[in-house]
Amino acid sequence: MENRITLFLMTYKGFRTLETIIEKDFCDLIDFVVIGTDKNTLNDYSLETQNLCVRHNIKHYFKNNDYEVNSVYVLTVSWRWMIRNLNSQVIVLHESPLPKYRGFAPLVNQLINNEAQVGVTALFGTEEYDRGPIIGQELMNIEYPIKIETAIDRISELYGVLVEKIFRQLRVEGKITTNKEQVEEEATYSLWRDEEDYKIDWHKDSLYIKRFVDSVGFPYLGASSIINGTQVRIHDVELIDDVFIENRTPGKVIFVKNSKPVIVCGKGLIRILKANYSNTNESLLPLKSFRLRIK
Repeated sequence: MENRITLFLMTYKGFRTLETIIEKDFCDLIDFVVIGTDKNTLNDYSLETQNLCVRHNIKHYFKNNDYEVNSVYVLTVSWRWMIRNLNSQVIVLHESPLPKYRGFAPLVNQLINNEAQVGVTALFGTEEYDRGPIIGQELMNIEYPIKIETAIDRISELYGVLVEKIFRQLRVEGKITTNKEQVEEEATYSLWRDEEDYKIDWHKDSLYIKRFVDSVGFPYLGASSIINGTQVRIHDVELIDDVFIENRTPGKVIFVKNSKPVIVCGKGLIRILKANYSNTNESLLPLKSFRLRIK
């Protein structure tokens, strides 16, 4: 086996990783690219990644194609499936400052949790996910409010920094090494998210709900609620100064300002700026009825 790398790439972060490899002139170290698709995002960048491969004559396959990996190394970005029957050493780019937030949807969960710093870690894969020795780590500070699309764009730069270091080490030394083990006592875990986890809990405080809406928006499906039995996607909100409410009931509309409803939260108020019905994509706004309860 030659000292080259097979890439398993998904989403915008995988696309930007490949762009960096091309920009830094490391294409000769790529064996081929495997492209994954993701139905839970509005744009998974699989076609953009394919087009990038075509433009630069990089051999590529989609996940369900037939291929055989014979590279010394495999590097994965945003990959969520087991890669079986490998003799290669797997390098994982994980979107958290490991050992914090091992697991799934780490960036989304970090933003929802109001973390001041997020990051990307390169590590060697092991049988147990995200527990391998660390090759490198890049961190950045976060200022809120921030939408997930902006955070992804910024954190993708960290992917590029790490990938350049990995490929440069392979070019110069002929191998990729690490001497840093994770501190197990500092480990935390991040659970996978599905449709149920997109639902807004209006009993939370307004600051939390604002972060939640911002953190699960485009390229993801968007925060959801139920109005009159119909699901709506809420894409943009703003904080409104609280008022004293004698019979506080989270989820009820209290005011309508410029045809946009102000919703009672467990603490604080939120005005919906952009939302649509999931089944028709029709805008919720302007609001057609004042007496609404959002669940």
